[in-house]
Amino acid sequence: MNAEEDAKWLQWVTHQFKTIAGEDGEINLQDFKKALKVKESFFAERFFVLFDSDGSGTITLQELQKALTLLIHGSPMDKLKFLFQVYDVDGKHPLWDGRRTQREGQRELPISVTTQHWANTSPETGSGSIDPDELRTVLQSCLYESAISLPKEKLDQLTLALFESADKDCSGTITFEELRDELQRFPEVMENLTISAAHWLTPPAPQRHRRQPRPLTSAYWHNHRSHALCLAVFVGLHVLLFALAAHAYRAFGASVMVAKGCGQCLNFDCSFIAVLMLRRCLTWLRATWLAQVLPLDRNIQFHQLMGYVVVGLSLVHTVAHVVNFALQAQSEASPFRFWELLLTTRPGIGWVHGSASPTGVALLLLLLLMFACSSSCVRRSGHFEVFYWTHLSYLPMWLLLILHGPNFWKWLLVPGTLFFLEKTISLAASRMAALHIVEVNLLPSKVTHLLIKRPPLFHYRPGDYLYLNIPSIARYEWHPFTISSAPEQKDTIWLHIRSEGQWTNRLFESFKKSDPVLCGPKRLSRSLEMKRSQRKPRVCEMSSENHQFCNIKCYIDGPYGTPTRRIFASEHAVLIGAGIGITPFASILQSILYRHQKRKHICPNCQHSWMETGQDEDMKLHKVDFIWINRDQQSFEWFVSLLTKLEMDQAEEPQEGRFLELHMYMTSALSKNDIKAIGLQMALDLLAKKEKKDSITGLQARTQPGRPDWNKVFQKVAAEKKGKVQVFFCGSPALAKILKGHCEQFSFKFFQENF
Repeated sequence: MNAEEDAKWLQWVTHQFKTIAGEDGEINLQDFKKALKVKESFFAERFFVLFDSDGSGTITLQELQKALTLLIHGSPMDKLKFLFQVYDVDGKHPLWDGRRTQREGQRELPISVTTQHWANTSPETGSGSIDPDELRTVLQSCLYESAISLPKEKLDQLTLALFESADKDCSGTITFEELRDELQRFPEVMENLTISAAHWLTPPAPQRHRRQPRPLTSAYWHNHRSHALCLAVFVGLHVLLFALAAHAYRAFGASVMVAKGCGQCLNFDCSFIAVLMLRRCLTWLRATWLAQVLPLDRNIQFHQLMGYVVVGLSLVHTVAHVVNFALQAQSEASPFRFWELLLTTRPGIGWVHGSASPTGVALLLLLLLMFACSSSCVRRSGHFEVFYWTHLSYLPMWLLLILHGPNFWKWLLVPGTLFFLEKTISLAASRMAALHIVEVNLLPSKVTHLLIKRPPLFHYRPGDYLYLNIPSIARYEWHPFTISSAPEQKDTIWLHIRSEGQWTNRLFESFKKSDPVLCGPKRLSRSLEMKRSQRKPRVCEMSSENHQFCNIKCYIDGPYGTPTRRIFASEHAVLIGAGIGITPFASILQSILYRHQKRKHICPNCQHSWMETGQDEDMKLHKVDFIWINRDQQSFEWFVSLLTKLEMDQAEEPQEGRFLELHMYMTSALSKNDIKAIGLQMALDLLAKKEKKDSITGLQARTQPGRPDWNKVFQKVAAEKKGKVQVFFCGSPALAKILKGHCEQFSFKFFQENF
């Protein structure tokens, strides 16, 4: 930083320090721990001791400024010295020179020292070495900071892998020079080594605002041409309908013209809005050439947009009529008062017995109720039932609209017929015969894995979804879930359901409470008896801990298509799943595995294996990059066995013939550049190279800590030049916005899973 920036930084540090320090102007160990926000006190204590240059048991502002300045602006050698002393747990470094100590809680702290600050001393002033037990202690704390749980044997292996790699002279200890040489093998760490102890007193970086909004960039319109065309047609049609209706009533005044113009637009909107939710029709359209022209993947967004338009036009329509009624009531020639014009049938306004006014009031109230209960705060706060039941008011609304306006039935004739035909077919198909949940697996992070007996005529494609109804959970509720099994799996349908709302929580808890295996004495014996008394269990490709073989009645409605149907028609597909968002890609990856095994042949004599050169007619894939982002370690257990099989099949092919690449990210783990995790990540890298598998997931693909650097990810994808790139995402809307921006930058097509 220049002098001006340095002055601002020191001013900011001084302000932050005063808000944390007490009246004495010093920070003790407990305040330091809270400020660092660390899970494990080990690193807070190590940092505190090294910052406390006079050994007083507290840190003054001057000590903190001096230490932070060295850590942030110091040379790589300064940072390495600090790192070494953090790892030198029992070292007699300058702050531990054997002088008398005082106790603060359970921690012994030195009272006074006379040596210089740690950055100006050589590491040899301490013990000058790190033994295996010290390294194990540090790595154990690193694991805790990164929310990684490994058995003791694996921790020992990690410790030995890093220790043996760094201990070049086989002396049984690691010196400062050996640690420095080992870190130099990881240039990306040396270049970006940060001291997390300094982050809490570093001003937040100013947010960089885009020079121009995304909708005004050429890349945005290049990737949204079909959306823009549909919006232009939508707006143009509304302008035309409004103008024609207003012109027809130009003799009745401005308020009547506005009301009639909005009413004509509402005739179209209130009938066509149902077309956007015809899931069977949309699924059929996805298989036609219209899928390349129409933005079928945005049907829910267009449905929501039309909902906003309907509310806005209804309010304007109502206000215009109120103004017109007020003007009529003020006229001496009118025999009716204002409230009679607005609320009764006496004036004879309307098509059926003059019911336009009362039906209009009822319509507005129903519409506002539906609009309020459709907000995301209601739908995503565990009150989905409120949204579901109020949304069914479209049926009385259509009836009221037919009574309200003389022409609405003409607009509703075709869309309404299609809508009721689809509903009738769906109801008949879903209720024709009850299905049964034959097995339930309770997975980590409150995920319920259901295995449903597959109907004979239930045909679907990878990535499709269905609606599920379980009467024992909720008799009238239907919820959409992606099918996580491959179509080639004939016996059962797999669903993976994460507990996030009332219905999904009731589902998980009902199986958890009713499972006699999960609790009680002799758990393993009872589990064995239960499995033997039931049918012979299938081999499950998903890892799980708790199984229940049951016979619960359920109903399904579907299947329905999603944007992921385009994957097999892509040349280079990038699949990005966040958490449970892997479910559509699980089906796709399993389908790839089945097709791969179908193309594979083995000679019965010499056991030589080869692959057919021809591919499936509907499979144009040259490369697949699968990116899975999880918050914690347990979440990877959902589909790790499937990914292991995919890796094993790929390992038998030459490097140039491998078209599937796995990328795993764990967001709770600290990055390699963080001092609290640098040793652990180095050890994980070394052990992964030695054992040829990752210690966290057991896969060959190394689990990367933190979040992906999307710019680097997409640069690598673009550099491979395997064909046109299409990105498929299933996860949070916030991450979807970030990915959309990067896809526009690289001219990649982006598809998002929506319900």
